[in-house]
Amino acid sequence: MSKRTSAGASNGGLDKDTNQPAVDKQKTLLSADVGHFSLVRAMHLADLITLMNGFCGVMSIFSSLRYCLEPDATAHGHIWLALYFLPFGFFFDAFDGKVARWRKKSSLMGQELDSLADLISFGVAPAMVAFTIGLRSFADTVGLTFFVLCGLTRLARFNVTVAVLPKDETGKSKYFEGTPIPTSLALDGVMAYWLHNGWILDQVPFGVSLQGTPFEFHPAVLFFVVHGCLMTSKTIRIPKP
Repeated sequence: MSKRTSAGASNGGLDKDTNQPAVDKQKTLLSADVGHFSLVRAMHLADLITLMNGFCGVMSIFSSLRYCLEPDATAHGHIWLALYFLPFGFFFDAFDGKVARWRKKSSLMGQELDSLADLISFGVAPAMVAFTIGLRSFADTVGLTFFVLCGLTRLARFNVTVAVLPKDETGKSKYFEGTPIPTSLALDGVMAYWLHNGWILDQVPFGVSLQGTPFEFHPAVLFFVVHGCLMTSKTIRIPKP
């Protein structure tokens, strides 16, 4: 859900220090051979905040993996930690756009970082938590993979179409096409509720269907499948706040 493209469109990404468009300055720094740390020097403050979103997503994945490696039915700290990281990812996702508009510095690199970080924090990480709490059959993993790929497709579509979406007087897109990928936080809330009640692993709500067959799956995975379809919808238009 890259909000920073709209920020760049509305202010032109003007760099106050050099009176040169920030996006052109960044392209120059990235293409020039100016040393090992040229990539870091080319980043804006908003880019670093976006990386914190990605940091939260990756840490959530590692926390899920720790529980899978050291499962303990009486201690779910690793799963809780995996879930806690995701709202913080959303905080950084919302904050980077505000910083970009405040500093009047936006870039194409920031747009790509935003989408990639969102995919990790709101696509891969929630799917990993779902696997951790018990959606582990082959069919379950296919459903979770479908969810992640829908998020990937939705973000790619946004990056391609954002320039032609209707804008308001500030240059900000008027609506989202399909549900934004951070709405997967709703799924995180559902999983947190299940975890609070101990409904994980063999106690996952709605049980198991087609048990003992190659098509065995948990109906709970359909929450992720439906959410993936909503993200890629062309007809659902959600007004931007």
